Amino acid sequence: MKRSIRHLVLFLLLACAGVAPASGAGGGKWNLLQRSIGVSAMHMQLLHNDRVIIFDRTDFGQSNLSLPDGRCRRNPRERVLPVDCTAHSAEYDVVSNTFRPLTVFTDTWCSSGTVAPDGTLVQTGGWNDGYRNARTMAACGGDDDDKSCDWSETQDALAANRWYATNQILPDGRAFIVGGRRQFSYEFYPKADASDTSVMQMPFLVQTRDPEENNLYPFVHLNIDGNLFIFAKNRAILFDYKKNKIVRTYPVLAGGDPRNYPSSGSSVLLPLKPNPTEAEVLVCGGAPAGSYNSTKVGTFVPALVTCGRIKITEAAPSWVIETMPSPRVMGDMILLPNGAELAIINGATDGTAGWESAKTPAYAPVIYRPDHSPGDRFEVQSPTGIARLYHSSVVLLRDGRLLVGGSNPHVYYNFSNVQFPTELSLEAFSPEYLDPSNDALRPRILHPWPTDAPASVTYGATMTLQFSVPEAASTRRRRGGGGANDLGVVSVTMVAPSFTTHSFAMNQRLLFLEVTKTAAVPNLAGAYEASVTMPATAVLAPPGYYMVFVVNGHIPSEGIWIHIQRQQRGGV
Repeated sequence: MKRSIRHLVLFLLLACAGVAPASGAGGGKWNLLQRSIGVSAMHMQLLHNDRVIIFDRTDFGQSNLSLPDGRCRRNPRERVLPVDCTAHSAEYDVVSNTFRPLTVFTDTWCSSGTVAPDGTLVQTGGWNDGYRNARTMAACGGDDDDKSCDWSETQDALAANRWYATNQILPDGRAFIVGGRRQFSYEFYPKADASDTSVMQMPFLVQTRDPEENNLYPFVHLNIDGNLFIFAKNRAILFDYKKNKIVRTYPVLAGGDPRNYPSSGSSVLLPLKPNPTEAEVLVCGGAPAGSYNSTKVGTFVPALVTCGRIKITEAAPSWVIETMPSPRVMGDMILLPNGAELAIINGATDGTAGWESAKTPAYAPVIYRPDHSPGDRFEVQSPTGIARLYHSSVVLLRDGRLLVGGSNPHVYYNFSNVQFPTELSLEAFSPEYLDPSNDALRPRILHPWPTDAPASVTYGATMTLQFSVPEAASTRRRRGGGGANDLGVVSVTMVAPSFTTHSFAMNQRLLFLEVTKTAAVPNLAGAYEASVTMPATAVLAPPGYYMVFVVNGHIPSEGIWIHIQRQQRGGV
């Protein structure tokens, strides 16, 4: 009999498989990975080769990372160094904890990106000579030959200047690119025709503009009905991009204060259940109106302490307001792979985004648990010792850690005589579920093996996962058991890696998968086989590469990569 379990529950009986707290004040643990990678991590994207593409901007002057083999970037349009022999991008190898320089030719300052269905990073816009450029970076192979793998640029690939714009991958694999400074429009990339220079106007972006331009980097989420939820300043719409039509207008977020750049709150689409019928968006932090201009005269206004949460699929939705443990601006919100938590990390407790525009770093991350009762959702974590202010970023890694880098609140790289020097380091934050006290409860995926090539799946198809849990093996040996009921509640999650910059993780998405069958693996203690059903449509999960995790209670396994795409005619 087919057994369908909400939350993609697998069933294992590991009693009270909760997360044991880490030692010390707060939860979680910080580790310094690299004191300097030579480049400040303004933008970061994890690819399916377990490497993170990192870049800042080309007009900082020299970075602290030289290009190899005597190479130099020669650009007469560059406003600082027409000849620059340093790198402004790097590839970080998560497994080996090493990095190498990459070459970006035109300015990527405050740009945006998505990952194409084939796994290539598609990065768009920037400033100056990068306004209309598109750049691609492939997920390079694992041998020495990939050292020549680098960025490729297409000049004037976009129809409009895109500086501080947002990208969202669509069900057809294209990127929806919206907004930017003095751009009240959207377009798609790639173009069906290279000669296409059309843009579609969006009056909503005109209506939400103010003197401080608090509608840049709008928050965009793909709703389960295929429309786009777009939030700018303090308002949101549901937008049918196929018909260029607003489907609905949501209430103004209570208080009316701005949440987008430079007020720079953050936003996530909360995890989606199997075959979802509802979707929720969370917006946290930001800065009161007028904060940006106040910093120019030396006044640093406390950041916003509130979050707004809204069910965007309801007929008459309304914002529910929650209060964080402390104010936060420029914080990043990252969904954790257990599907039960998200992290609010980086940023400041006063000021705004911008040069020298915050003075009190928010050193301690906060965990938010969306399924807990109101008033019991936030928990302060262990603090870092490094300020992560303007131009910092964070991405989720396949092993469950958060990679944190960047912070440069200065016009150029500045390491002396300033309160918060430019940061070239990389840290990892390990949430409580990675504490060694949870090792006995941590699942381990056996098949597909985590280091194998990504498994190829199609929409609505069934995928078999084989995994083990150490404590379950011990229980079975003691009891002579052999059934699936030797385990506790297990779920499976599917996570799209984000393009993170300026406090917004673009394209971030987490889905619970439906588990239809689970059985113990004969003659292999503590091993189980689960059948999980992939999302039914590309509206729920746009085509591309995702990380899949087995979660025991709230403790995730190391993830595996999968590649989801449409069934090809004539075969798989």
